[in-house]
Amino acid sequence: MINTHKFTLAGCLAILLWSTIVGLIRNVAEQLGPIGGAAMIYTVSSVFLLIVLGAPKLKRFPPRYLLIGGGLFISYEICLSLALGMANDRTQAVEMGVINYLWPSLTVLLAVFISDKPVNKLLYPAIALSFFGVAWTVGGDDGISISQLSSNIATNPASYSMAFFGAFIWALYCNITKTLANGMNGITWFFIGTAMVLWIKYLISNEPTMVFTTEATFDLLLAGIVMGSGYALWNIGIIGGNMVFLATLSYFTPILSTFFSAMILDIELTAKFWEGVVMVTIASLICWWLTREKPVAKTLSESN
Repeated sequence: MINTHKFTLAGCLAILLWSTIVGLIRNVAEQLGPIGGAAMIYTVSSVFLLIVLGAPKLKRFPPRYLLIGGGLFISYEICLSLALGMANDRTQAVEMGVINYLWPSLTVLLAVFISDKPVNKLLYPAIALSFFGVAWTVGGDDGISISQLSSNIATNPASYSMAFFGAFIWALYCNITKTLANGMNGITWFFIGTAMVLWIKYLISNEPTMVFTTEATFDLLLAGIVMGSGYALWNIGIIGGNMVFLATLSYFTPILSTFFSAMILDIELTAKFWEGVVMVTIASLICWWLTREKPVAKTLSESN
């Protein structure tokens, strides 16, 4: 029982650490640039994971897992980090984080399409609620208005598109990676791949040379280690923790992430914004509850 509590605590810490990622990535991007900052974060995280988890020999991994699973993972991480870094301002960056948390509902939706199992009809209104919550958040103080939504998205279509499609990519990754992985965990290699792609993108971009101040260096190390620690602790949590509890807690991440992001970035969010975040969270919880495995609920072995 004591060991179970330790594993569960590790999983809880992972969720808390992941909840700070949106704010930390944006903080680094403002100082080192959206592409260069992201490349540095994933480089630091890669080194940290190599030290903590190591890197199993590539020949031990199923090729399809490395190519398909790794490709989806890298694509998602790049979409998320650049969406946050390229946001027009800090509030918009938090919006990108909320859009990203469409992935739990989308994961369930894709699982329904893949599976032949009967589905509770309440699932579809729950998924619709998650999209409604995002629209409510992005719409601004006036609530949902097609013209206002279009106007807001038009200010930065690249970031909104990356955040939105990133949620779909991660949902697909979550649905197929368990089958492809065959019990293996390629997180360290996936992080290295993400860093490499970002460095290539940085070298061919017109982004200015990075300037490493004391503050920027500290924020970079913090972001990289926090991100790497989240994955390392989650691996411990899923080994012997209470997965029902961890699954439930993980679906509160949109609220936790928004709260920590507002603190880290020192911004004040409107009541409308929080209402949208709560809608997304409730929708995710309903989706999980309606499709949970009985008597034991399982959650993702790898998630952001």
